[in-house]
Parts: sequence; C-alpha cells; structure tokens
Amino acid sequence: MNEMRRKEKEITSKQEIIDILTTTKYVTVAMCVENNPYLVTLTQGYDEKNNSLYFHCAKQGKKIDILKQNNVVWGQALIDHGYVEGKCDHLYATIHFKGRVSFIEDIDEKEHALKIMIKQQEKIPEPVMNDQLSKESLRNVTIGSLNFAL
Repeated sequence: MNEMRRKEKEITSKQEIIDILTTTKYVTVAMCVENNPYLVTLTQGYDEKNNSLYFHCAKQGKKIDILKQNNVVWGQALIDHGYVEGKCDHLYATIHFKGRVSFIEDIDEKEHALKIMIKQQEKIPEPVMNDQLSKESLRNVTIGSLNFAL
C-alpha cells in the first residue's frame, strides 16, 4: 500500500481518532460483493468502551444483502471545517478504517447501541430515548455493529 504523501496531515493519535468518531454524526461505508462496490452513508454512534460503531437500518435491502455475503467494509469519518475563502483550501479531519459488520440480536445490546447513537445525534437525548426505546421498537429495529482496530 502507498503511504500517505503529506505525513504532517496524518492522524495517528488514538485519542484524536476517538474524538473524530465520537464527534461525527455520519460515516460513509463501502462494501463489495461479487466485485460490485456499494457505498452508503450511515447515521452512527461510536462506543469507545467496546470500540464499536453502531448504525441502524431497515431489516431488508441492498446493504443487508451485501453484508450477509461479505461483512468486511471500508469506512470514513469526516469532520468538515469548511472552505477557506481566498486560499483555495478546504480544512477537514478524516479517518479511514477497515472492519467487520455484525448484527445485534440481543435486546439489551440493541438498547445500549441506540442510546449511544441518540446521545451522539441529539443535543437533548433523554426525551428521544424515552420516546423511542420501547421493547417493541427494540425488537423491530436492525442494529449493525462495525468493529475495527484502532
């Protein structure tokens, strides 16, 4: 593999990587089956303790079909600091990761994952958690867990 050309821009600090994962609301994930790539942006929540990136999705669809055949993915998390007017420059922080997706079946684990996601997405998470986290909704939601090495 080629090394990064601009080493001074490389993010190698584990804490900086964690900060990006816990700040971003979305990640983009690439997957592939039978040499056909597929790219999707996911709402996510990062669990530092379990080093898991959680996302929710429909029970059926192209993403699920692909991940059942090949659960290895490549992902990117990006913090956009914006374009610098007059400098022809764009400031951002991005990390890339390779990992495997598994789907959570246990209700308590689903609740844990959704709480992580809601806390990362919402400014005031408690009302959303109280409204959204019923036993029925937990049974019906599909939660993916993306695990990778830091």
